[in-house]
Amino acid sequence: MAARTKDDYLELRRRYKPEIVRLAIVAESPPASGKYFYDPAGRRTEALSSALMTRLGIFPGTKEEGLREFQRRGWVLVDATYEPVNKSKRRDETILRDYPHLRDDLSRLLPDRSKRPVIVIRDRMRPARAEARGRRLQRRERRSTHLLPLSRQATRFPPRVRGRIGGSH
Repeated sequence: MAARTKDDYLELRRRYKPEIVRLAIVAESPPASGKYFYDPAGRRTEALSSALMTRLGIFPGTKEEGLREFQRRGWVLVDATYEPVNKSKRRDETILRDYPHLRDDLSRLLPDRSKRPVIVIRDRMRPARAEARGRRLQRRERRSTHLLPLSRQATRFPPRVRGRIGGSH
């Protein structure tokens, strides 16, 4: 399989972009393995897909069904960089380099971010968070950003996040 470009990844995401984004989830990057969250040809048991679908409380028959439900609920997954960094020694530098693109992407998806929560998964996103703090995000924007470790064992969002996104997810 040929390596995907940023445009390839964004085109896959565009197919499942919700009309109204209720929740943005920021991940590190597409994995070096090529198993991309928004690739409907992938398996529903891929780690990130499985963990997010469990958080939604759904168990789709196919990955496509899961992606459509993710879309229906108004959730979108955004990568901090579209260059796979999970096996890179330059992970932090790459995420920092692409931080302006992440910020612009979130601004397009969430024109009024203070009213829509942003969840950052993986502690490896520390450089992007430090950069954001350095730019003195408005207080309301900081309150709408939550850190969330994501694993198959963690099946529910913390109470303060559940209240922001509605439902019992």
